[in-house]
Parts: sequence; structure tokens; C-alpha cells
Amino acid sequence: MWPSARPPVRRSADARLLVALATVGVLLAGIGTWWIVRASDNSSDCSPTRLLAPPCGAWWGAYVPYAQDGSLTEAVHGFEAKIGRRLDLVYTYHDMSNTRRDGVLLTSDERGLGKERMLMLAWESTVWKEPHHRNYTETQLGWARVAAGDFDRTIIDPQAERIKAYGKTVFFTFDQEADFRTPDAGTPAEFVAAYRHVHDRFRQLGVDNAVWVWTVSGYLGHKELMRQLYPGDAYVDWIGVDQYNYYLCHKSPDWLDFRQSQQPSYDWLRENISATKPLMLAEFSTAPDPADPDRQQDWYERIPDAARHLPAVKAMVQWDSPVPGPNCDLRADHGPALRGYRKAGASPYFNQPLPSGVRGTPR
Repeated sequence: MWPSARPPVRRSADARLLVALATVGVLLAGIGTWWIVRASDNSSDCSPTRLLAPPCGAWWGAYVPYAQDGSLTEAVHGFEAKIGRRLDLVYTYHDMSNTRRDGVLLTSDERGLGKERMLMLAWESTVWKEPHHRNYTETQLGWARVAAGDFDRTIIDPQAERIKAYGKTVFFTFDQEADFRTPDAGTPAEFVAAYRHVHDRFRQLGVDNAVWVWTVSGYLGHKELMRQLYPGDAYVDWIGVDQYNYYLCHKSPDWLDFRQSQQPSYDWLRENISATKPLMLAEFSTAPDPADPDRQQDWYERIPDAARHLPAVKAMVQWDSPVPGPNCDLRADHGPALRGYRKAGASPYFNQPLPSGVRGTPR
């Protein structure tokens, strides 16, 4: 979410995905061709590990806000038409309201998208006050109550059973960016207890198809806090980090190219949290430079070259939504940003063979 001091807001559900009909036809044809080539590339040497890590490259994913008509499927398909390829991974966010709108893990749209893509589910121990967290207002349930089991039978167990019934392996993260949720949600010790409780509850219910991603902001002003928030190697499969080039957004004064925006947090996490866990850029993007719009294109085009300096990064997930504030349009679905993002996504490094069960039908 937010890699530097900033207001506690995150998700915007409004997205205008307007694609000319002729353009859609051409680009969707391109996706079809790409997918045929992709499906035939099934080298055993590059097959994903049991925990969905691709040995020969990295997954290419995105968070895409719901379309105006409320369809996530339409939003994702529209984004893919623009970028000229199918996403490997679709990232979605949910609260603990246990309501159909936002509190049900694996909606019908997610299930449909999951037939040909991997899913990553972020579950927040909050209840959002507007659909899809539109205005970022919420009621925090509290880590101490989660750890105490107050929500086991009413909220946690039903969603765990839904994931279990889905059958296919999903990436799963509990309260991403916990370093920006303290102290409102509780103490670091209470977060660790809550995370472990949710993890153990899933295991008790036989949920063995969740890959657990512990995600922090990566903001290095939170070094000690991030250490305290780590649940332990036995509870973490992947480490996620959310770092951006905000530039003028949120009064960030310096332009950081892609590697500059990611390398410091990457190095710190490898040295201080885990040198062996696969790492995911669970959210990344760049703000525009109003004085030089082409700068965004260059930022994205540098990603494949920068990837060799970040070998533990096995998934890169674009945050494709504006956030509040001037110069804060973080989307890569138009203009110079789109040209750069399309080129980066065509790199062989981000075109790895998907898990064999991705194209199958969930149980």
C-alpha cells in the first residue's frame, strides 16, 4: 500500500475501462495467440514449485478495480485487452463482513477468472463501510479478538471452507501492510497471534490449498516494527512488499526508477527477515511526472532488466488504480505507462508456464 508517511487510505473501486471496439478485437486476438504459445511451453525445468514459485522467472499480475457495472470479470478482461496478454495472477481484497458484497472469499467473478489465472486473496480484519472500500472508511475488528477466536465460527470458518471447496491453490494474505495498521488494530504481538490463529484455524479445517503471503509495506522507517510483525518461517510461504515510485504524489520529492523503488526494501527483507522465502512485489506502480509523461514508459520498460537484480522476486503485481491526491494516478492502462507496461509484460521472464491445474475446473 503506502511506502512512506501517508493517510490511512488504500483502495479505490472506481475504474473507467473504456476500450474502442475495434481495438479490443485486435488485442483479444493477440491474447489468444499468446495463450496458445504459452500453454504449449510446458518445460518441466520451469514448472512451478508446490508453493507456486516459478523457477525460471516471475508471475505477472495486477490488482484491477471493479468496473462501473460492478463486474470484476469485465474489469480484468478490459485491462488484459489493453496490455495484450492474460494476467498470471489477479489480486483481490476482502473484508470480514461475511457479506456477499466484499466479505465472501472467492466470488463468482473470482472463480471464473481463476479458471485460467491464479488468484491472490487479501483478507482484512475490518468491515468496510462502502462497497469495495470506496472511501476507505472501516471498522477495525481488532487482532486481539481475532486471536481469541471471537470470529471463528461466524466469519473465519465459513470462508476457510469456501477456499477448501474451491480446491485449486490460491495465494492468501491476512491483513497486508500490518505495519500501517498499528496501533489501531493492536500491537505487533497481537498481530502475530491473530495471523497464527487464522493460519492454524485453516489447517485445522483441512485447508491445504492456501499459500500464505506475509505482506508489509517495506517502508524502511518501519524496520523494527516489521521485525516484530513477522509470524515466523513456519507460518509464511512467501513474503510480500508494497513499494511505489510516488514522486509528486503524497509530496514525495524524488523520482525513483523501478529498481531504485524496490531494491532497498528487497535487500533489507532478504537480510533481516528471510534469505530463502520467495518474494512478491504485491503492489507496485509509478506516479506520473507531469513535466515528462514519457518517464512512466521508461519506468516500466526497465523492469525486465531490473529483475536480474531481484532474483528472489517471483511475482510482480501492478496496482492499477488511482489513489487520493494530486499526481496520484498509478494506473498503467493508458498513455506512456501502458506502452511501457505492455513491453515489460512481453518479456520471456514474465511468461512462465502456469501450474497445470490453473486451466482445469475447480472442485
